[in-house]
Amino acid sequence: MKYRVIGSSPETRREVSVLSLGTMNFGTLVDEDTSFALLDRFAEAGGTFLDTSNNYAFWVNGTQGGESEELLGRWLKSRGVGDEMTIATKLGARPNQPATTFGLDVEGLSARAIRESSEQSRERLGIERIHLLYAHVMDEHTPLEETVHGFADVVADGVAGLLGASNHWAWRIERARALAAAAGVPGYEVLQHHHSYLRQRTDIPTLRSPDGNQGLVSGDLLSYLRATPELTQVAYSPLIAGAYVRDDKPLGPGFEHAGTQPRLAAVREVAAETGATVNQVVLSWLMGGAVPVVPLIGASSLAQLEENLGAVDLELTEEQRKKLDSVN
Repeated sequence: MKYRVIGSSPETRREVSVLSLGTMNFGTLVDEDTSFALLDRFAEAGGTFLDTSNNYAFWVNGTQGGESEELLGRWLKSRGVGDEMTIATKLGARPNQPATTFGLDVEGLSARAIRESSEQSRERLGIERIHLLYAHVMDEHTPLEETVHGFADVVADGVAGLLGASNHWAWRIERARALAAAAGVPGYEVLQHHHSYLRQRTDIPTLRSPDGNQGLVSGDLLSYLRATPELTQVAYSPLIAGAYVRDDKPLGPGFEHAGTQPRLAAVREVAAETGATVNQVVLSWLMGGAVPVVPLIGASSLAQLEENLGAVDLELTEEQRKKLDSVN
């Protein structure tokens, strides 16, 4: 395994594995025995970065979520895992009532919601401090100043360490960071958005914005990351739920544009050159780029996890990277 440091403060920064294991479906679609086996193998391979959320996975059984955090807590306790494992969770998108579909009736990012949900997550996880706490979605109904100070307060009280933002526009991240800096309190240091080699259209309106999809890594966000190297970008769904290798898995309308097929051809060509799988090439491309990204991998079997772990040692040549990056 390889490692990198996230965060800047000596009190909260963490050395984490270059791959993060997502546990969204653990405890629901992935049963406990399989989940424990995947967690055991990830730890055995040197993985030290686990990701969950307080709303995972409410849509499976019509709950408010928490199943993933609870399972992760049971695994941490049963294996005697301590502070060597970095635990990231999210708040803000937990439905206020049991639900089976994503909607707008969620807890949001008020100071009260941040306090109550972070403490509940800490209890479900059974840990003293949440190493990385994300704002899961934007909340445009709560003043940003309140959100910034709400997160700062849980850091000050030892409930959370590093702070992050997921599914936010770059301008809102920067505005929140500026408010935190002006107040002398911790701000967002880790970002989490969807990112992969195939590019998805960012202009298609979504449930939360008529302007497009704020959950995607766009050119604007990449430019922001280049100019702000102290930030870390985590990429969720880097393998697009198996769509690179499964003919029965459609990419979706966001990928219906002229750039998709040329990029598919390029990544398949590089995979053939290396002898690696397409998935491994995508993960290696993300980890070793000019703006290094931490892929957030998902797995429901040990075979899938082993394939993903194999990407850590795949070093793309300069020519192979040029081939991948030169495709529009």
